[in-house]
Amino acid sequence: MPHPLGDELTELHVHLGGAVDPAAMWGIAHAQGIRLPTKDYWEFVDLITVNPKRRKSFEDFLELYHWTELIQQSVYAVIGGAYRKANITTLELRYNPLKRNRGGEQDLDHIIMASIRGLDRAALEYPVKAGLIFCLDRTFDLRLNEIVVEKAIQYRKRGVLAIDIAGPKNLDFHYADYATLFKKARKAGLGITVHAGEDEDWRSVDEVMRHLEPDRIGHGVHAAQDPALCKRIAERGIHLEICPSSNLDTKVVRDLDELREFVAVFRKHGVRFSFNTDGPEMLQTTLRDELKLAVRANLVSREELAQCGEWAREASFLLRKSA
Repeated sequence: MPHPLGDELTELHVHLGGAVDPAAMWGIAHAQGIRLPTKDYWEFVDLITVNPKRRKSFEDFLELYHWTELIQQSVYAVIGGAYRKANITTLELRYNPLKRNRGGEQDLDHIIMASIRGLDRAALEYPVKAGLIFCLDRTFDLRLNEIVVEKAIQYRKRGVLAIDIAGPKNLDFHYADYATLFKKARKAGLGITVHAGEDEDWRSVDEVMRHLEPDRIGHGVHAAQDPALCKRIAERGIHLEICPSSNLDTKVVRDLDELREFVAVFRKHGVRFSFNTDGPEMLQTTLRDELKLAVRANLVSREELAQCGEWAREASFLLRKSA
């Protein structure tokens, strides 16, 4: 029986901490005995979501993850919700396992295995291909980030597809310091995607390309500031994971006019990209809402949107796994 929402969709950029329904998160937090800063449910919702009428700064947005990272979310619930709400049948979820072990209080392997069990359970109940991406963090030192990569390699045959680097700016963090570690991950068969060109300018994307050789770039919108860089992105076949509502709500993109200009540059230079939510529950959106926004705001035509969907499927690390 066909899905009532229509065509099957692919989503490449979803943070697990931003993808769980607030009501479920509230219940999980209480079940886990986490001391929250409020006992009022609606204040809690405001604490972990972005209200479009009260846009937060990028720094405020990252602060939302402080609480969602502490709460052990259900991968199973996110996959089922993505299928029911948007007919997403190819889904990659990312998170940092070290941010969920509460400073060593919980065993890292137990946390990872819980998410893998969620993948397995969802596979039995929904026609969704799903996998995990482990995020390194710019605020972690090299040794902590090495642990994340080691765990990704250890579980690469259990559903972990790739590694990423995310987190706030850190003056002591340099992409060049991670070149050897990322080569090791790539040699082990992991995909590479890196947050860059989001709250930073085009130079961050250039630095990632020079030192880490990514398959994809998370966000990457400010790469459009440099046409020569866009040509290199296109030549290397690097895919950009654009998150419209996220970039607008966090003010890293000024407005839809600026986003439209960026996307036009990518189209001009043949850069491959797709649209994503970043965190559907946190941003109170769905992938279908993002696709409708892209057409309604003239970021792309309907025909170009279909091409973006095909590019997303081709860029999925799940495709590499099944090859």
